[in-house]
Amino acid sequence: MLVNGKWTAKWDPVQAKDAKGGFLRQTSTFRNWVTPDGSAGPTGTGGFRAEAGRYHLYVALICPWASRTLMARKLKGLESAITLTIVEPELTDEGWTIAPGNDPVNTARFMHEIYTRADPRVSGRATVPVLWDRETGTIVNNESADILRMFNAGFGPLASGPDLYPADLAAEIDALNDTIYASFNNGVYRAGFATTQAAYDEAFAEVFATLDMLEHRLSDSRPYLHGPRFTETDIRAFVTLARFDAAYHGLFKCNLRRIADYPALSAYLARIHRIDGVAETVNIDHIKRGYYSIKALNPNGIVPKGPALDWLGQ
Repeated sequence: MLVNGKWTAKWDPVQAKDAKGGFLRQTSTFRNWVTPDGSAGPTGTGGFRAEAGRYHLYVALICPWASRTLMARKLKGLESAITLTIVEPELTDEGWTIAPGNDPVNTARFMHEIYTRADPRVSGRATVPVLWDRETGTIVNNESADILRMFNAGFGPLASGPDLYPADLAAEIDALNDTIYASFNNGVYRAGFATTQAAYDEAFAEVFATLDMLEHRLSDSRPYLHGPRFTETDIRAFVTLARFDAAYHGLFKCNLRRIADYPALSAYLARIHRIDGVAETVNIDHIKRGYYSIKALNPNGIVPKGPALDWLGQ
């Protein structure tokens, strides 16, 4: 945890708790936007014009929030325009670490160093993803939902690929995103890091109610959640589904059913994984090593050998 720019305590997965002992997620602190002409986006200030080679993305392959942005970078053809650092999978007492030589921009060893270079008085957790601006030497944004939208539309002609947020589906996308986020994307964390039985029971019920809803939604043979078009909602769902049987089912105690027990969701997961470029953003070894390095949940650090994941062809 950073307090006024100083790393003051060992990394702790539980950022805050509500009155019921439920897990509360930290609010992102950097909310500027890259835009085609450098004007201000929906939040923050302007000055971040879309330019090839100017921006650098920090991600962890274990992290679903970071993987949202990694998928968008790939699907929108931005790999040559936005450089990349992948942090180490295991979480240490100083949070995310960066292997020597793997940060060509800041030569940092810990993600918290990236945050203090952007703001020497910053407080909070040093999370991923982070979009860094070489020109101004600061963090543009550390909110995955914002970065996902930026990669879709903020880089203008530098980007290609599908429109992940088409205007005619925007309201439907926003509504389903909100449901999936609260009860599934964040719901698994609320179950895994609950500190009371009541908080766990509530999160657990919401996770499986949402999985049942998604299974039903896909049971009409639609290829994606909004029909024939792949959108950002599919990215948001995929990153949690891909980690579910390998990590959340066991470690986070979300063990009523596996994704393998849902025929439509299993087919959907495999279908997205087969999209060109998506498989390159998924690393089950990193996912298992990362989640099972969380000492609060797995003090002995033993990483399970299984499970077999049919959607990967294993």
